[in-house]
Amino acid sequence: MQKRIAILDIVCYVVLPLVVWNLFRKPLGDYTAMLVTTVPGILYSVYRFKAEKRINFGGMFLLGNLIVTTLINILAGSALQMLWNNVFYLYGLGLFFLVSIFVKRPLFLYFALDVVELQGYDRKAVKAFFLEKKVYRLFVLITLVFALRDAGLAALKMQLIHQYGVDAFSKAIVLRQGLNWGMGIVAAIGMAYIFKLAEPAGVFAKSEEA
Repeated sequence: MQKRIAILDIVCYVVLPLVVWNLFRKPLGDYTAMLVTTVPGILYSVYRFKAEKRINFGGMFLLGNLIVTTLINILAGSALQMLWNNVFYLYGLGLFFLVSIFVKRPLFLYFALDVVELQGYDRKAVKAFFLEKKVYRLFVLITLVFALRDAGLAALKMQLIHQYGVDAFSKAIVLRQGLNWGMGIVAAIGMAYIFKLAEPAGVFAKSEEA
């Protein structure tokens, strides 16, 4: 299943957008071609949302992110402005992750709670464990890495825009997906370590067994 998802991610977020960009850039123009490249990702994200039935914090966050990015793309009005809007949004998203740390609600903690609940674990018991000092610090650290990823990607996109102009678009697609995979690895390693910490206390007991 994970292998299938990884392949679909590559096809819908990287391959199809690049193919559409290169095929339709000349006949449609830069801005229209950019908008069309977002269609496979939007449709795939909606499909994933429905298939996984993620009516939870993480699912709503992803849906909200999809709606906002779609709106700022449509309202951009030009290809170059669309690129800059995405840079500004990334900085805003990074700030959102940082604020969640300052208000003691690190976003990754709530993403993780959704994941373990979907796997059948008791949310309240797991949350109590997640809020223990040592574990909580890990969630703060991972959330901080997410914030730095968004800010770093924004900075790199700025550099690409200054250097290549609208041609930065195709390079940014590959860069974004690479960083997303990197963060996926960081998150997986973090969760594996947290599960290991939980083993002695038997925290991850199935909710139906409670």
